[in-house]
Amino acid sequence: MATKLVTSLGKGRNAAKDAVQHAREKLGDVPITLSFVYSSPIYEPQEVVDTVRAETGNAHLIGASSAGEFTEGGVERGSVAVGLLASDDIKVFTAIAEGVKRDPESAMLKVVSKLPHKVENYPYLSVILMVDGLSGVGEEVTLLALYLFGKELKMVGGMAGDDFRMEKTFIFVDDNVCTDAVGACLIASKMPLFTGVKHGHTPLSRALRATRARGNVLYEINNQPAWEVWKKETAEAARRRGIEVKELKTAAEIARFLTNYPLGLATEKEGEYKIRWPSGINEDGSLNFTCGIAEGAVFRVMDGNNLEAQIKAMEEAARIARHNAEEAGYHDFAGILIFDCAVRQLMLGDKFGESVARVKRVLPDVPILGWETYGEIRLEPGQFSGFHNTTSVVLLLPGVEKGDENEEE
Repeated sequence: MATKLVTSLGKGRNAAKDAVQHAREKLGDVPITLSFVYSSPIYEPQEVVDTVRAETGNAHLIGASSAGEFTEGGVERGSVAVGLLASDDIKVFTAIAEGVKRDPESAMLKVVSKLPHKVENYPYLSVILMVDGLSGVGEEVTLLALYLFGKELKMVGGMAGDDFRMEKTFIFVDDNVCTDAVGACLIASKMPLFTGVKHGHTPLSRALRATRARGNVLYEINNQPAWEVWKKETAEAARRRGIEVKELKTAAEIARFLTNYPLGLATEKEGEYKIRWPSGINEDGSLNFTCGIAEGAVFRVMDGNNLEAQIKAMEEAARIARHNAEEAGYHDFAGILIFDCAVRQLMLGDKFGESVARVKRVLPDVPILGWETYGEIRLEPGQFSGFHNTTSVVLLLPGVEKGDENEEE
């Protein structure tokens, strides 16, 4: 059997049941190793999870509430996306802990303590990490995961969404449906898994420094009010697009504007930036972000208006993962998991489907399971790693072991 992934989308009253039953039919009569579930908040989350568990023989499950769902078959909002993984080359272990917003360290320690650090005969360990999307601790959880799991372990993941309601998000692990939680699925495999990451932004401003920040609020840049600096640094570029920044008055207008002009944190790799999405403005001119901004951080305001670059980002992330796999001798793929920022779908609008179509051209006939997140995680030794916003992260699953492709055919 090697490894196989099947996917399905469901919508309407029986969304979860329709999705999992369709996926089950495509998979056939084989044991399920792991279920992936991403659900719009319009569905009662416990019912979604209970339905999938019942239809899969209580196979391990990992997932979250989302802000958009997609597979190789289409792009949806207000749906349930299900992926079923069957493999005799993979073992999975799951864990979940609540209270991540108040004490991310304790929550992560609980998760890690429930997972093995070594699995005999399965030399490759990878982790899928899910975090409450409104907790504001994505960066902290990512750094804790790096420390607690170790630098040699690959990790991908996302912050749960809620269709931009910004009210409550949920993490799914086996039978558990929790808010204010972090969940993990450890994948022990006989073959390595491969990751990729890419965003479509380019630097716009000069180098700037966060001179006053607390938590996820940026108050001052270069000792001036944050929004005043943002207006100055983006004014010329915005004017070329017919926007006068000084005339933006309402919180909604400013939030939409900031979607295309996020913050890019300088990294250890020259020319690489980790994107941070400013989700809104406060009355005092400070800016809110979906994760912490460190005082003293050096960054640039980024330009995300290049539509082609935004469409291409997901494709490039997939291409990076495929290149890494082929360099290691793997050419047959069971599926690709995509953790894509919900803001990208807002930016691309009806062009988002083109982004998914390009992944299909990079990986023809390979199943795709994707969801729209409030933050993306990718950790891999020697690669562009960390916590991201407005970015695409992918995990590529080989189908058979090296040298077995011809045998499978």
